[in-house]
Amino acid sequence: MKRLFRSAVAAVAIALAGSMISPVAAQTPPGVLVVGQIAEPQSLDPHTVTATNDFRILVNVYDGLVRFKDGTLEVEPALAESWDISEDGRTYTFKLRQGVKFHDGSDFDADAVKFNFDRMLREDHPFYDTGPFPLSFNFSSIEAVNVVDPHTVEFKLKEAFAPFLSNLAYPTGLIVSPAAVEQYGKDYGRHPSGTGPFKFVEWLSNQRVVIDRNPDYWGGTANLEAVVFRPITDANTRVAEMMAGGIDVMVEVPPDNLATFKQDANFTVAEQAGPHVWFAILNAKSGPFADKRVRQAANYAVNKETLVNDVLQGTATVAAGPIPPAFNWVESAVEPYPYDPEKAKALLAEAGAEKPQLTFYVTEGGSGMLDPITMGAAIQADLQAVGFAVKIETYEWNTFLGRVNPGLEGKADMAEMAWMTNDPDTVPYLTLRTDAMPDKGGFNSGYYSNPKVDELLEKARKATDQAERGKLYGEIQQIVHEDAPWLFVANWKQNAVTTAGVQDFQLQPSFLLDLRAVAKQ
Repeated sequence: MKRLFRSAVAAVAIALAGSMISPVAAQTPPGVLVVGQIAEPQSLDPHTVTATNDFRILVNVYDGLVRFKDGTLEVEPALAESWDISEDGRTYTFKLRQGVKFHDGSDFDADAVKFNFDRMLREDHPFYDTGPFPLSFNFSSIEAVNVVDPHTVEFKLKEAFAPFLSNLAYPTGLIVSPAAVEQYGKDYGRHPSGTGPFKFVEWLSNQRVVIDRNPDYWGGTANLEAVVFRPITDANTRVAEMMAGGIDVMVEVPPDNLATFKQDANFTVAEQAGPHVWFAILNAKSGPFADKRVRQAANYAVNKETLVNDVLQGTATVAAGPIPPAFNWVESAVEPYPYDPEKAKALLAEAGAEKPQLTFYVTEGGSGMLDPITMGAAIQADLQAVGFAVKIETYEWNTFLGRVNPGLEGKADMAEMAWMTNDPDTVPYLTLRTDAMPDKGGFNSGYYSNPKVDELLEKARKATDQAERGKLYGEIQQIVHEDAPWLFVANWKQNAVTTAGVQDFQLQPSFLLDLRAVAKQ
């Protein structure tokens, strides 16, 4: 098996070497799927990363207690066969699958589950220093994880928390091997071990991450022999590789190329709506955007219809606030800011902001970032047309995150960003809450604070009735829209293109890549 796999990887290497020469020279081997990714992963430890780019790899190496049902955001069993929830919503008891092993041969059991969550949440845990764990906010409601018996684990919550199961299904809830963490410590992210349908083989920085089929997978053996994830940060290069046959799957197809692929019988285009929001964080703590009127002026100044119709060529709709319309049960009547440059100029005059100077962080690419350089330039032009003076600084994705996530103070006035999410709670709770400032481990990089929003977020995550939650998130949408801590831009419909030989490939509303059922001739 290993010899066959190594032969396959060697064949991929030969194909890659010829991929920019001619399509004939670039035939990837059958049974090995080559995926063109938008960036190099930060880590293969699911607890330490935040980018969908990384999660697309990780969900094929790991399992969680639960997962999203195919084609939906509904939760179904995975490593947990079943669960019970107490009447007060504060105790979740999971019955675990028996006989499951991690790829390193160690046992999956209740002790392993406890290790995973204690590692993220308890500062006194011996492997807490293998973090940081930026999305452990998702599990801040956990008071204790108790081992009832080897195949039963109990989560005690501090209070009822409606998104708990959904957050467990998100990649931060994937279960890593305690034995591997103990062996590799802070280097675990380069030596991952899960229970998933594929096992880690190698990671060559800036070249590829390779995973091969797990013959002992509890959910049935995958069709593919192996998957090779290639980081190709430049969108034009990804397109060229796809056309030449150097990759079998390309995620996040630039709008300019979508029609070309749709018209070519050698390719299949997949599209899937999902909860996504593209925005620019505005520094509400210092500089011009500390004044709400200036933030609102920016929202009136930018022609979002042009961005989604011309730059993104109809692959997105204009965003009205932080909660995407994919959550159609949220009661929101908020409409997007209209394009009104005269209103923008009037607000700047009212605020006494004469030619406000802005530093704008733009990324070269990244998860859900669509066409960030072109988008950034268009936003810059619209802002300057009403009186802003905008200087753009452009960074590679991981460098960009390293500058934005710690906060914009002293560095920039605005920064592009995108989130794909699984629940209407996630984005506002992690990015707009007062207690989610960067110095507290959150992603509120623009330092927005509104006590009413904080109060509504806490109420909404405790509500067990979806209708009540829908009303509360509608209120949050209204207030945040008015306060304008972001430049609200777009909600995207994700896409991917595959070669004709790829079968049973589907995009998921979660924006993840589930490759268990995919085959390739």
